[in-house]
Amino acid sequence: MVRIRTDLALGDAATGIQTGTVSEPSVAASGSGLFVTGNWYATHSPDMGASWEFLDPFTELPADRGRFGCDQVVLRVGRLWVWLLQYEPPRAGQNNIQRLAVSSTGRPRSWRWWDLAPSDLVRSWDKVWFDFPDLGLTRRHLVLTTNVYDASDRWVRAVVVRWPRAGLTKAGPLPHEYWTTTTAGSLRPVAGAGAGGAGDTMWFGSTDVSSSSLRVFAWPDSSPSVTQWSVRVSPWDDSDYDSVGPAGGEWLSRADDRVTGAFRVGSRLGFAWSSGRRADRPHPFVRCAVIDESTLDVVAEPDLWSATGPWAYPALAPSVSGRVGMAAYFGERNLPALAVGALSGFPPRSGGAVPAWEMATVARSTHTPTDGKWGDYLTVRPHPSRRTSWVAAGATLQGGTNRRNIEPRVVVFST
Repeated sequence: MVRIRTDLALGDAATGIQTGTVSEPSVAASGSGLFVTGNWYATHSPDMGASWEFLDPFTELPADRGRFGCDQVVLRVGRLWVWLLQYEPPRAGQNNIQRLAVSSTGRPRSWRWWDLAPSDLVRSWDKVWFDFPDLGLTRRHLVLTTNVYDASDRWVRAVVVRWPRAGLTKAGPLPHEYWTTTTAGSLRPVAGAGAGGAGDTMWFGSTDVSSSSLRVFAWPDSSPSVTQWSVRVSPWDDSDYDSVGPAGGEWLSRADDRVTGAFRVGSRLGFAWSSGRRADRPHPFVRCAVIDESTLDVVAEPDLWSATGPWAYPALAPSVSGRVGMAAYFGERNLPALAVGALSGFPPRSGGAVPAWEMATVARSTHTPTDGKWGDYLTVRPHPSRRTSWVAAGATLQGGTNRRNIEPRVVVFST
């Protein structure tokens, strides 16, 4: 049974009223504090949500290499808050940067940072820009995945960058390694639990609808090389995300089949993404595949679907105890609701129960967004001090249809 332990609605003082319907919330937690970001705010709580300090992403750090844009990701690494911000190119046709900032307190004016532009990786990448980042953690590295687009906004490649965790605590240059591919995009790193994150290897994946496959990649901490595989899974649709319900309106006009959730628990890897509807499933739903990392065999496909409404934008993370948690959106009467849950029957065992998602609704929207746009992701993390709990960040619309009606939420839940 899923239990919602804490449900915090972030008010205007926490967000500076800088909210958007494409909210893209991220959250990190320490034993006593929270750091939450979204479009276009950041906020820190030293007391698990009893009070909040607003940080303006547009002004907290210098705009010397472009104006803050949109995507943010936050993560707790040891005793540090890690904050990734994406900036716009200073001029059309130029590089943008993604800025990696760290702080021991999370408070305003407490941050050190390093900037990364595409041309810092390859000098000739001087007219392209980064987008859609995510962060992952291994024992030895902090890992960034991101896409690269050209001046005409066409996807060019995906890039994975890793930095030594030990370097985050020091002033001065932060060395990096990188790997790139032009055959798979929107790579999602797996989430692990505990101080070692995903362990000694970072796994990441993306979808390939044309071959009904997952592209799966592994980058060991001890190796400069990335290994990749193609793993066949059940087919899905990447186009039909239409789902207008009794309340009218639409909120899936931006939905696609990018992997938005991934985990590693023991020898099991899991990846989840949003699928369009099909004949036997009348609404868009969450596709999920669990893979044995030693054989790359699919051992379970615990999809999440409903006959009454769509599921979309799954985020995944294991708890410290090894249960797999999810945060996702569900369309109750086609009004996007934030839901959280856990995977029962995991890990899959021969003759055991079939893995299935047990979900609980946190909050329901009163409206759909005016332009039908939602997403692109939400976040769930293992709770740092409760072995069977998670911390998730999402949002709902309350009392209206525009960005000022977005109410970000932080949820602690358990099994």
